[in-house]
Amino acid sequence: MRPPRGVVPEVPGPGQESVWDYPRPPALRADAREVVVVLGGVEVCRTVRGLTVLETSHPPTWYLPAEDWAPGALRPGEGTSFCEWKGTAVYLDVAAGGRVAEAAAWTYPEPSAAFSRLAGHVSVYPARMDLCTVAGEPVRPQEGGFYGGWVTSDVVGPFKGGPGSWGW
Repeated sequence: MRPPRGVVPEVPGPGQESVWDYPRPPALRADAREVVVVLGGVEVCRTVRGLTVLETSHPPTWYLPAEDWAPGALRPGEGTSFCEWKGTAVYLDVAAGGRVAEAAAWTYPEPSAAFSRLAGHVSVYPARMDLCTVAGEPVRPQEGGFYGGWVTSDVVGPFKGGPGSWGW
């Protein structure tokens, strides 16, 4: 997809990807790097079985197997949302260490056929956790609070979500 007028994609360096090379509709990719999620000072998830959704202009969104979350860390939350590609998401609260991050995670109980591998996986807003890491690198949350992308040093933008990007 071509970037909108006035948007100049960053040039990826060695070992990096540009979000402007990601497809629309998005792609789904398995990623065996270790992912750790911490809330309330407690590790709530550790996995090497993550899936990433890669969509034009967005940093990857990580989906982690529900069975790799600590018992009791995920609780039913309030709300749903709809993605034209993946289907209806159901929100979850994340709880650990005396903290509850309401609607900080989501899952697709019945994803569309193209994203059927997301069933049984959970994504989380990194900004609502104490820490999320990919291969030991702390994740920076995608700007804007609406999207759940995970920004690491191996991906370059500019990313949708920041000021002036809502029309992309």
